[in-house]
Amino acid sequence: MGKKPVANMGNVLVETYSGYKGEETPRAFIHEGVRREVREIAERWYTERHSYFKLRADDDHRYILRYEADGQIWELVMREKPPCATAFESSEHDHLPFY
Repeated sequence: MGKKPVANMGNVLVETYSGYKGEETPRAFIHEGVRREVREIAERWYTERHSYFKLRADDDHRYILRYEADGQIWELVMREKPPCATAFESSEHDHLPFY
């Protein structure tokens, strides 16, 4: 049990934690040279060959990571930006005076 890096054989390098069941759970990942910490695992599901993790990272983007245990291969299969700010929160209006 404990944190360990996984070989970069897919399109992402993932730092994992092996729980008491021996499952690999992502704690952080590096994609295109940028390290992201996992803030929340929202969902996980399994197929015969893969484990999937839907998560939110420290940039507030949502990601889906796929892990193939046989080959110990991690892949980033989806990235979704956080919801857009409303017009009142937008920085384009910061220069306007408040009345």
